[in-house]
Amino acid sequence: MGLPDEDARREIAATAARFIADGGLDYGSAKAKAARALFGGRAPRGVMPDNDEIDEALREHLELFDDAHAERVALMRRAALDLMARLDEFRPLVTGAVWKGIAAEHVPIHLQLFHDNAKEVEYWLLNRRVAFDVGTVPHFRGPGEVEALMLEWLDQPVLLSLYAVDDLRGALRGGPDEAQRGDHQALAARMRAAA
Repeated sequence: MGLPDEDARREIAATAARFIADGGLDYGSAKAKAARALFGGRAPRGVMPDNDEIDEALREHLELFDDAHAERVALMRRAALDLMARLDEFRPLVTGAVWKGIAAEHVPIHLQLFHDNAKEVEYWLLNRRVAFDVGTVPHFRGPGEVEALMLEWLDQPVLLSLYAVDDLRGALRGGPDEAQRGDHQALAARMRAAA
């Protein structure tokens, strides 16, 4: 295609953002599909954008093409706050698109819960007659997976990923991940700032 590296990175990011917003793809799949669309296969070495660049392109795409975006983010954040308050004993942190304020139409509210017995979360849901499906998601630290529960709360899709209490220290540690998640108060502060 012959694009300079920076132009190619921006083009892949913009195309991946469109695939995420319009098709509900995850970041990895969207980047791979964007590279195939633009280069007919794998992108040249050094031009694949990182997730922060995808986030920025997604934010731009949603602001330009999704009139309901701001309203959807506010609605999802209110539902997240409500559920986080109710799940307080499980030390919930919000992460992902709702935390970042770039929620495309297909994404769930993603809460990370920290408890010594993951079954307690299931019991909590069952006792309140909340239907859920069980699956797994990658651990936020890298290798391995953790149990995940998919459900609806206040008519919003929710993904609860279940971690051991020991993982909480790693989730809250400073560094590159420090802005990747937040507690109830941090989310409320983001909502006030966006208002």
